[in-house]
Amino acid sequence: MVNMADYRDLVVGDRVTEPGNSEKFQTGDWRSAVPVIDMDKCIDCLTCWIYCPDDSVLVEDSAIKGIKLSHCKGCGICAKVCPKKAITMKEE
Repeated sequence: MVNMADYRDLVVGDRVTEPGNSEKFQTGDWRSAVPVIDMDKCIDCLTCWIYCPDDSVLVEDSAIKGIKLSHCKGCGICAKVCPKKAITMKEE
């Protein structure tokens, strides 16, 4: 049985057979750029949250609170879809 706690333990071409296991994978260390939110520009439209493939946008009471960096891969989708350009990608 593969240790599902760490993606580095997976064999190349291996299958993930346990549904809903993405919370166990800390994929944030794949990132080379980090999203930075300018809260003065943010209108809490939640577009970044909707489009984030890693569920990394932190929301509380319908308001953006930040980014869960342990899962954010730095893909930049959040910055691309933000209608107010409140998110920029910064190199790490």
